[in-house]
Amino acid sequence: MRRLRTASSPRLLAIVAVLVAVVAGAGIAQAALTGATKPAPKALDQAVLDAVNAPPVDGVSARIEFTNNLLPSGSLPRETASPTLTGATGRLWLSDDGRLRLELQSSNGDAQIVSDGKQFLFYDATSKSAFTGALPQDDKPAAAKREPATLSGVREGLAKLGRLWQLSGAIPSTTGNRPSYTVKIAPKDDGGLLGAAELAWDAARGVPLRAAIYAQGTQDPVLELKATDVSYGAIPGSRFSTTPPTGAKVTELNPPTGVDAQGKPTHVTGAADVQKHLDFRLKAPAELAGLPRRSVSLVQVGDEKGALTTYGQGLGAILVFQGKADGSEPSVGGGRDGLSLPQVNIDGATGQELATALGTLLTFESGGISYLVAGSVPPVAAENAARGLR
Repeated sequence: MRRLRTASSPRLLAIVAVLVAVVAGAGIAQAALTGATKPAPKALDQAVLDAVNAPPVDGVSARIEFTNNLLPSGSLPRETASPTLTGATGRLWLSDDGRLRLELQSSNGDAQIVSDGKQFLFYDATSKSAFTGALPQDDKPAAAKREPATLSGVREGLAKLGRLWQLSGAIPSTTGNRPSYTVKIAPKDDGGLLGAAELAWDAARGVPLRAAIYAQGTQDPVLELKATDVSYGAIPGSRFSTTPPTGAKVTELNPPTGVDAQGKPTHVTGAADVQKHLDFRLKAPAELAGLPRRSVSLVQVGDEKGALTTYGQGLGAILVFQGKADGSEPSVGGGRDGLSLPQVNIDGATGQELATALGTLLTFESGGISYLVAGSVPPVAAENAARGLR
């Protein structure tokens, strides 16, 4: 039997923030024009070529609408939950070099996702929780001048994409009263619980206007980010400050674990090397729930070190995070920030499970170790993986 117990929502905020950032990172924007008509039909390769070679903009400022139907109905106290979990309206700023600020506003408090290109910040005012960390950096020098894309290059890229994904054509459409093209993609093989994704972009500017993700068997998106107003122009650098607000409870995610001979940050990988840095016994079997182990990495949350292990590949992969248990138990009953989650029995250990339209998140403790199992898989697959760690 599955009972309901309450877990603190900040544990899920960082994960949901990643989903939001992935959608926002597409550069969603929209022009506030009226009476738009559909653009002339184009082949997909030509529509993509024109979008890539469109004149660049210095920056994009937009009002946006974010829809989140991931969490099951009734699992959240919506009158007090974070806007990243319930959906909200807000603002988006995106610079020409990829710096980003996304603000979601609600009566419960605002949420912010900010990147200055080197650091990121996720802040939730509902819980006054902030998560910060470093972003991967490309050591390659930037090109002095971007060469225009070619039709042959676009076709080559689409051909590579088409090996794993089914692609629609460039569908003439109107998005937010702007002439646009929409493309829909769906995984050919194991896409986990992902059904499809859609991206619409401005037919003249080449700037994406909407991104949406669909679960298998659904007609409405479970995640969607679209804008309702836009302006183009340079954005002040201060807009992308990643300094947490005063009074925030700050957690640093995965800071560098060391430096190499040149003083550059390094990351520890491989089960044997990761184990040397842990004060608990790592469990990383060669196979879990029928999936082969692909990687083991040392990660750090705040002052605590843990391990992240990946099983399988692609969208059907399962991720396992292990850390030293702190001995605390989430309180039973409804709290201000409570999430009502079903309890599951993992061979004698009591776990908590969050099943969404796109995947499953399961947590439990055993032998002084805290486990988090996640993947775009149904609950039974996540539970089988959890039992393989006992």
